[in-house]
Amino acid sequence: MGEPHPTALREQVVAFVEDGYSHRAAAARFRVSLKFVNDIVMLKRETGRLEPRRQGNGGSHGKLGRLRGWIAARMAAKPDLTLDDLALEIADEHPMTVHCVSD
Repeated sequence: MGEPHPTALREQVVAFVEDGYSHRAAAARFRVSLKFVNDIVMLKRETGRLEPRRQGNGGSHGKLGRLRGWIAARMAAKPDLTLDDLALEIADEHPMTVHCVSD
């Protein structure tokens, strides 16, 4: 007996809560966090669906989105470039400061 499919688990948790059980009882029953139960019930209430929301910012809306081509060209020209070195090059070439965790 394997793990249930993630969508099936979401369906089971929401159905359990809709049957009148508390969020805490659902968390204990399905061995998930209380936050997971709260989030999935809220997702169902807000969207009517249980598929996870899209993560991230879509890949082009962050401050580095406009540099996508420039970054790709730098990485192609110098594949051993580290993130720290790339951040320094961006600071030198473009009017912005970035860190390794920037998007």
